[in-house]
Amino acid sequence: MSEGTGLPRTGLPRIGITLGDPAGIGPEVVARALGNPRVLARCRPVVYGTGAVVEAARALVGSSDPEGAESGFEVREVAGPAPGGFAPGRIAAECGAAAFAYLEAAAQDALAGRIDALATAPLHKEATALAGYLDIGHLEFLARLTGSEQTATVLVAGRLRCLHLTTHKSLGDAVRAVRCDLVLARLRLAHRELVRRFGMSKPRIAVCALNPHGGEGGLFGREELEEIAPAVAAAVGEGIDAHGPIAADSLLALATAGGWDMILVMYHDQGHIAVKVHDFHHSYTVALGLPMLRTSVDHGTAFDLAWQGKADARSMVAAVLAAAAMASGRWPGPDEVRG
Repeated sequence: MSEGTGLPRTGLPRIGITLGDPAGIGPEVVARALGNPRVLARCRPVVYGTGAVVEAARALVGSSDPEGAESGFEVREVAGPAPGGFAPGRIAAECGAAAFAYLEAAAQDALAGRIDALATAPLHKEATALAGYLDIGHLEFLARLTGSEQTATVLVAGRLRCLHLTTHKSLGDAVRAVRCDLVLARLRLAHRELVRRFGMSKPRIAVCALNPHGGEGGLFGREELEEIAPAVAAAVGEGIDAHGPIAADSLLALATAGGWDMILVMYHDQGHIAVKVHDFHHSYTVALGLPMLRTSVDHGTAFDLAWQGKADARSMVAAVLAAAAMASGRWPGPDEVRG
């Protein structure tokens, strides 16, 4: 394994991979991704974390380099607890601090152009809070670090791409956040990112209704009439190819077959459930609105499985392969992210 600048520049994109919370399954799924032939064929991984943790995780999954062979990845050493210095599957402030330290180091390298994109393993929100951070998660930390005001999360499974109006809000707060100005801002963000970053000339964006049956003309709620439809109309007036609101149960089912470049969903579970039922193991997330590309796994730290050699790495592999494709300016197809 090489450290520091290590590997020479090649035609392959350099993808920064963060370990996440060292007490969770992050190190294991990263180790498995580093041993995946498709990952190594499509990018040059740069792992941000404590080298001793990386080595322990690779030993756990039975990965090793033949003597004298180049591993195909490098490790950027970032201070954090080593094996024995934390309890697997336990919430700890030092692990939360390490997760954000890994992320900050990778983000700084991305901003400096030393890596082409980020793929992040899961952190634990209680652990980062214990470490004194107010950021809810990766995206909030990166938005604060970079001064990004308009950011959002997209969940991807197959051809289904769900952009969230809100994520980590109570259901009551999420409903109150369904406002014309926020819906329009999300449509503008989606259109801008799909055109600028992924080269789509006129992306098609569908908008989910909030209420059952799309509100039934106001019988089941008026958000569609008073907030969502006016935002869609305003977006269309700006040249955005937006459609809706469309009843969520119909739209999300149809969208799994493709036909839309993005679906705007109104709240956390409206998108998360659809994505995870459709193809949980190969799902991943994409951050919009940051000055760097960032993908992530679509699962948590799974403390009940941590450091047992049982973690499924397919979402981590999907996140890395997606980052590699996106670094070349295009959104990958479903088969491209299957390791």
